[in-house]
Amino acid sequence: MTNSASQTVSSFRNKPKPLVGYTVAVILAVWLGLVLLLGASGAYLGAPGQPPLRIFVGAAVPLTLFATAMRFSHAFREFVRAVDIRLIVAIQGWRFAGFGFIALYANHALPGLFAWPAGLGDMAIGMVAPLWTVALISNPQAAASRRFKLWNALGILDFVIAFSTATICAMIITDPGAPSIAPMGQLPLVLVPEFMVPLFLMLHVIALMKRQD
Repeated sequence: MTNSASQTVSSFRNKPKPLVGYTVAVILAVWLGLVLLLGASGAYLGAPGQPPLRIFVGAAVPLTLFATAMRFSHAFREFVRAVDIRLIVAIQGWRFAGFGFIALYANHALPGLFAWPAGLGDMAIGMVAPLWTVALISNPQAAASRRFKLWNALGILDFVIAFSTATICAMIITDPGAPSIAPMGQLPLVLVPEFMVPLFLMLHVIALMKRQD
């Protein structure tokens, strides 16, 4: 087989499979719709002074399904590997919207213990995302660098800190008149921990495991 023919076959194999792509799109739409439905019904709200277990479960389920699909579905793994890493990284730019947490703190809607680290962490990751996108456009091998891996690791750490501070706030803030973490269990903010955070976490994991061809 000639080099050109080999490259053509390799290129065909590396393209996302349409059926898998459609399936993933449908699953994402159903997931989002389910979060909206449950959020509107108040299903994520917990008792004051208790850890937000319902939010934890809601975030853990899609992550568990993602890990299971990565482990047992060859077609899904191939689909993930074929997704353009520049797109994966560019999507993280949306995390600059973490500024909204700080704005909500300023309006006494969220506690500072959660809003400041979660907001600033998201903003930092979101601001750097376009820089990495440009770097990957000019040099795809930058995805193998330690700095790129560190950026993704810090993005994951930001979520860990946010969930940790949210848990602390849920357990120690019981005064009905004080800003609490309760809005994070209601629409529209519940979309952040139940849809956006798991999705962005998946993107970080995919970026870290992308192989360099």
